[in-house]
Amino acid sequence: MSMTLTPHRAVAAPPAARTDATAASPTPASSVVTSPVITTSDAKSSVATLQGVIKRYGKTEALRGLDLTLRRGEVAALLGPNGAGKTTAVRLLLGLISPDEGRVCVLGRDPRTSSARTRIGAMLQVARVPETLLVREHIALFRSYYPRPLPAAEVVRSAGLEGIENRKFGDLSGGQRQRVLFALALCGDPDLVVLDEPTVGMDLQSRRRLWDEVRARAASGKSVLLTTHYLEEADALASRVVVIDKGRVIREGTPSEIKHGVSGRRIRCVTRLDSEQVRALPSVLSVQGDRDALVIYADRPEDVVRRLLLEDDSLHGLEVCAAPLEDAFLALTGGNTAQA
Repeated sequence: MSMTLTPHRAVAAPPAARTDATAASPTPASSVVTSPVITTSDAKSSVATLQGVIKRYGKTEALRGLDLTLRRGEVAALLGPNGAGKTTAVRLLLGLISPDEGRVCVLGRDPRTSSARTRIGAMLQVARVPETLLVREHIALFRSYYPRPLPAAEVVRSAGLEGIENRKFGDLSGGQRQRVLFALALCGDPDLVVLDEPTVGMDLQSRRRLWDEVRARAASGKSVLLTTHYLEEADALASRVVVIDKGRVIREGTPSEIKHGVSGRRIRCVTRLDSEQVRALPSVLSVQGDRDALVIYADRPEDVVRRLLLEDDSLHGLEVCAAPLEDAFLALTGGNTAQA
């Protein structure tokens, strides 16, 4: 995803719309969609929904009846291989494009309306912002787009920008630029924040600080939609993971549910038993060699460990843990780890 940040009046081109070159011009009043506020009990607990959404680009159907709900106070990770439809889903939620069929609703309204856009913050993957402006000038500019922005000092603190407020954007490192873009996404104190590959180029300390801020926002009742190719990041942050492929949701649940439902649990041990003997044990899903050890995936790891100990009294180096999210992702998407 690319974006161009161009200053406009908030009422003409609210922040989520300004994050894309296609929305660089003010929206004519006649084109604003005034969908009614949803009053159902489901809507009260949800921040955004895509219902039966179909989106085509020429003859290519990017989304094929996609259903997706984002709830208040959660961090939802949207994962999928290249071409799965993640970028299209995000652009629909930001009001940058419209569905061909189905409905998109954000905070009870059509996301193309200014009242919805001023309550959404977006940090997209590739950014083009003026490199000659100081960090504090970028923050001041973006705060001016919102009716009730966060205090500038809070924005600086939340994004870890202390000490670089007076530096030009063009003089910053890649990780520092990512932190500035994160700050801009927070300027309006949004109810929904969309983070697309937010920690690319960040060092470990900056990444963990951003994780802490994301968790804090969710704890305060805000909602975060995360897309990332760092699956350990999704595992660490997300309260819910949604995996899409070929324009449809193929699995969703907590990270633990996704991992256990697809890959089972992971056992690593050094044993004199060979792979075929271990593979024959009940509930074993797969066995792989790892140097002098075996890595075993099983539905019921406790049962497997008991059998291993019974059959090999020399067994050592035993580790039992949840399978990594990457393994579940590979199983669900046919081995494709590339992220859209």
